[in-house]
Amino acid sequence: MILKNKKGAMEMSMGTIVTIVLVVVTLVLALVLIRSIFSSSQGAVDQVSTAIQNQINQLFSSENADLAIYPADLNVPIKRGDDTPKGFAFAVKNPDNAAVKFSYTVTAQSLYKCGNITTDTANGYIVNPEGSVSAGAGAQSSTGVVRFKVEKSAPACTITYFIQITDPNNQGFAPSSQIFVNLK
Repeated sequence: MILKNKKGAMEMSMGTIVTIVLVVVTLVLALVLIRSIFSSSQGAVDQVSTAIQNQINQLFSSENADLAIYPADLNVPIKRGDDTPKGFAFAVKNPDNAAVKFSYTVTAQSLYKCGNITTDTANGYIVNPEGSVSAGAGAQSSTGVVRFKVEKSAPACTITYFIQITDPNNQGFAPSSQIFVNLK
C-alpha cells in the first residue's frame, strides 16, 4: 500500500511538470506573436508617414502652391466612434529667406446635413485645432497633422473646416484652404 501512494505521487508530479512546460511554451509563443504584430504595425506607420511626405512633396512640385494638403482631393473620411483619431496632413512652403515657425488654426466653417450639430460641437471634434510647424529658409515646413475624433452618436454628414496659416513676421503670407470632413 505504501508503494501505490509513492507511485501515484510520482505520476502526479510528472503530470504537473508536463503541464507547466506546456503553459510556458504557450506563453512564449504568445509573446513572440504579440511582438511580431506590434513590430509590423510600427513598420506600417513608418511607411504611411513616408508615403504622406512623398505625396506632399509631389503636390509642391506639381503645383506652384504655398500650402499642400494630403489627401489632395481635400476630402477626409472619418468613421464616427473610431478610437484612433484620423485626419489630414499639410505642409507650408516658406517664402522668406530666414527660418520661420508658422502657426495654424483649424475651425469649422459650415455644416451640411448635420442635424443639430453646432459649429462649436464641430470644433470640439478637432483633437489639435491649433499648433505650429517650422520651415527653414525657402524650404518646406515639417509636416503638420490635424486629427479628428468624432463620437459615435454624431450624425453622418459633411463638415467644412478651414485651415489658416499665419506668418509670425506678419508679412502678409497667409495661405489657407478648406477641408471637407465626411463623417461616416
